Amino acid sequence: MGGEPITALNVAAFPSGKLPIEVLGEILRGGQDVVHAAGALVVGGHTVTDDELKFGLAVTGRVHPDRILTNAAAAPGDVLVLTKPIGTGILATAGKNGKLSAGHLASLVSSMTTLNAVASRVAVHLGLRCATDVTGFGLLGHLSHIARASGVAIRLDLSAIPWLPGTREAWEGGARTGGGERNRDFVEGMVDWGSASDFERAALIDPQTSGGLLVAVPSALAADYLSRVPGAVAVGLIVERGAPRIVLA
Repeated sequence: MGGEPITALNVAAFPSGKLPIEVLGEILRGGQDVVHAAGALVVGGHTVTDDELKFGLAVTGRVHPDRILTNAAAAPGDVLVLTKPIGTGILATAGKNGKLSAGHLASLVSSMTTLNAVASRVAVHLGLRCATDVTGFGLLGHLSHIARASGVAIRLDLSAIPWLPGTREAWEGGARTGGGERNRDFVEGMVDWGSASDFERAALIDPQTSGGLLVAVPSALAADYLSRVPGAVAVGLIVERGAPRIVLA
């Protein structure tokens, strides 16, 4: 991490005959808008016929070796910062089942369409070295990657974790993800759950789409980083290696 995108290729699967071709045009236009906002260019792509609509981008970028953000560089005393609220998997599941309000859907889309560019660039500008994105493994899964790769443990402040609006209501309404169950199995032996409620446990292993960054920030730079990254929240502390690797407090 820590690089800058240069070019992107569209990769699309489209259910020809099931959806009007204008839908694909709007998807490609939206993708191009985001690529341009990130400072890169779309230089082509590939489309196939499929029964299920899919779209993604294959991105090429560059990063100076001295500016790489890795999950293997956290140190005891670092403040753990999360740059976006979590809950996209639970909310998207509720939305697919027609159980998400228009307001909560708007919050979900706004979060997922917000680039991590500012969070990444500020980290590079301040000379930080440790970061990872929060995606399919959920918050705890990606924390476990930092703990393992950096040889540290993590104290997570449950009260500081930001949830997307409607996440608790969607979960209480029955929204569940298969990926969440697999994530629970993955982290089970590494986590002291403390007093976490059933909802908090589910949200912490919820697979994220277009989640934020987890950044380990030296304590002397934490206030500066938080002031420069909208929405960033201090959610824990990196501590000396121990068992379990992640403690919820």
